[in-house]
Formats: sequence, C-alpha cells, structure tokens
Amino acid sequence: MSVLNNAPLMENVKAAGLAVGSAALISYFLTPAVRKLAIKKGVVDDPKQDDRRVHKEPTPRWGGLAIYVGIVLAAITGLLFRHFQVASYVWGIFIIGSVLVVVGALDDLYQYKAKVQAAVLLLAGVAVQFFDDGVKNGHVQIQGFDVPFSSGYVHLGLLAIPLTAIYIFVVTKTMDTIDGIDGLTAGIATIAAGTLTLIALFEGQGRVAILTAATCGASLGFLRHNYNPAKIFMGTGGAYVLGFTLACLSVVGTLKTAAAAAIFMPMLIFGLPIVDAIVVVIKRIRSGVPITQADKRHFHHGLLARGLSQRQTVAVLYTAAAILCVIGLLIIRIYGTHR
Repeated sequence: MSVLNNAPLMENVKAAGLAVGSAALISYFLTPAVRKLAIKKGVVDDPKQDDRRVHKEPTPRWGGLAIYVGIVLAAITGLLFRHFQVASYVWGIFIIGSVLVVVGALDDLYQYKAKVQAAVLLLAGVAVQFFDDGVKNGHVQIQGFDVPFSSGYVHLGLLAIPLTAIYIFVVTKTMDTIDGIDGLTAGIATIAAGTLTLIALFEGQGRVAILTAATCGASLGFLRHNYNPAKIFMGTGGAYVLGFTLACLSVVGTLKTAAAAAIFMPMLIFGLPIVDAIVVVIKRIRSGVPITQADKRHFHHGLLARGLSQRQTVAVLYTAAAILCVIGLLIIRIYGTHR
C-alpha cells in the first residue's frame, strides 16, 4: 500500500502536525509570561555565581513551565483530534512530569544536593512504570530486548523495574547536564523528539507520535526565546520534563518497535548528552574529584575554549546530534519491524 493511500498513517501525520504546531505556539506565547513571573519571584541566574556560567547578564529561569504546559495541552489536542483515549501511561507521564517541573523549579530556588535530585529522578522512573492499563506496548517499561541480528530475545523479569528507572534517570539527567549554553538543550530535545516522532509514524504508533510531536513543538517554541542571546533559561524543571518525557516515550515507542535495532537507539537518539556525560564522569574520576562536582569539562565548554561563539558551538553540537539521529532513522528503516 502506498503512503498516500495509507489512511491511518495520514491521520497520524495530521494529528502529529497539529500537536507540534499547537505546542510551538503555546510555549512561544506563554514563555514571556513565565519570564515575568520568574523575575518577580527572583528566580534569576546570576553569571557571577561561578566561573562555569558563560552568559553575561542575569537571566530568569523557569522556562520549563511553558514547555510543560505546551506539551500537555498540545498532546491532549492531538489525541482528541485522532479520537485516541488518554492511555494510563500518558497520564503517568503528565502527572510525574508535573512533579518534576515543580521539583525543578524549587531546585532553581534552593539548589538541592545531587543525591536529592538523583533520588527524585529514580523514584520518578519507578513510579511511571505503575501506570499500566494492560494494553500491548502501552507500558513505560523495558521488559526485554531483542538480541541484535538474531532471533533471540532476553526477558528482564524483575530486573525490568530498576533497569527502566536507571535508563530514564540517565536520559533525564544528561539532558540537564548539557544545559550549559543558550539553546543547547532545547535544540537537542527538538532534534531527538522529531526523530522519535518519525520513528513512531513509521511504526504506526499514532499516540506516541502525537506525544513526541508535542514535545518537539514545545521545545521549538521555547527555543525562540532561549537561543543566543537567551532571554530566559528552561531551568532544572525544563530539562527534567524534556528528558523524562522523551525517555519514557522512547521506551513505549522505539524500544518496543525497532526489534533488532532497539538496543542501539538510545545511544543514537540521545547519544550526544549521554556521551558527553560519560566523558565528563571519566575525566572527573581521573582527576580525583567527585563525579557530581560541576565544572567546565563538557563538550560545549571545550568548543568555547577553542574560540567558537555560543551560536557556532550549538551549531556544531546540533549537527552532531542530527547525524546520530539520521543514522538511527536509517537503522530503523532497514531493521525495524512491528512487534
């Protein structure tokens, strides 16, 4: 059947288009109001706080509030357009996402310790797994994986809960750790969400496509205000909700439909922030400093040190992320199968 004659696919494309467009508009127009609120409450990032900061002027945070609202409203709009029910796991993502936005907003105020942040993210990764309505592929849990290029399948059993929580933690936290220069995390999230949307459409997962499209649009709408020179930062809450949402949707979507290619997808779609975090941790260990100690060892710091501007740096990192995602799309098209 040709793509043009595939009615379900075209309906999914329309719903995803509606979600990405409405999310972009909501986050774009809501962000200035959030910026005023952050300034009023004194939630402003002072560049004099430490030498890691590369911006020159005090900049308000809390942009994650606009991103979250954009995702939720646009996703619900797309689901209603497609006559999809709001599945249990979707409610789980929305509810726990709201908790992470609030916790992140409070972290922007009070600067919680790394152990507290890790505990919150791990608990979020466990909690979302209990939102299960019994529908096939409607559960945020990595229950197993195909052995690459073979017919074998590994069932995780009880290990599924901690391993899924760790995966969600890693993706969420690394999206936060790369948020060091204007527009980087928002742009990387836009690229990753767009890739997940295409994969979901390829695999006939309309609900996942709508949710990832909404995430893509919300990131893109916010990016207009966050691109250098940034008028507002997304803050911890924004990085958390983007990382958490994308991690959960990759579990429901890509990791359950890509079959032989599934195990490779996280390192491609989220490859840049994950590799960045791995390299930073290795460098800190070799230097004898705590792995949670913030410093200037990230990729973007290295590029800035070489003389690139912030805009040039994000362009390089956007390109690297896009190349990895294109490779992922090619693998999905070649090896992906419906389960």
